[in-house]
Amino acid sequence: MVQLIVGKKGKGKTKQLLDKVNGEVKEITGNIVYLDKSTKHMYELNNKVRLIDVSQCMIGSCGEFIGFVSGIISQDHDLQQMYFDSFLKIACLEGQDMTETVDKLEKLSAKFGVDFVLSVSLDESELPEGLKGKVIASL
Repeated sequence: MVQLIVGKKGKGKTKQLLDKVNGEVKEITGNIVYLDKSTKHMYELNNKVRLIDVSQCMIGSCGEFIGFVSGIISQDHDLQQMYFDSFLKIACLEGQDMTETVDKLEKLSAKFGVDFVLSVSLDESELPEGLKGKVIASL
């Protein structure tokens, strides 16, 4: 399952994402990975959550990003959830349609049982029509 937290920059999406991940870590039995564009939020995350600073990984396209996510999934059979802060930036999708990439994440989710929660810096009205049903919070 892919879920979206949407809103313009500065509306509080990251705080909502951090609250969600820190709440979920107490409930689930598997592992959680949090992808971000820096390590700025390291101390706001529960220490059971694995933070990955994507800016250090030389990802240059959305295809490379999907490969990167697939690699993380393949090395952790207990992975249950992944959180992506600044999704458009870390997935190299700024100014592009994200529908195809979200579809690929849905396929990965179905195949490997990993849920994805994405923070997207767009107003809900700017989302492609097919993705509006995935919104869990619009700020």
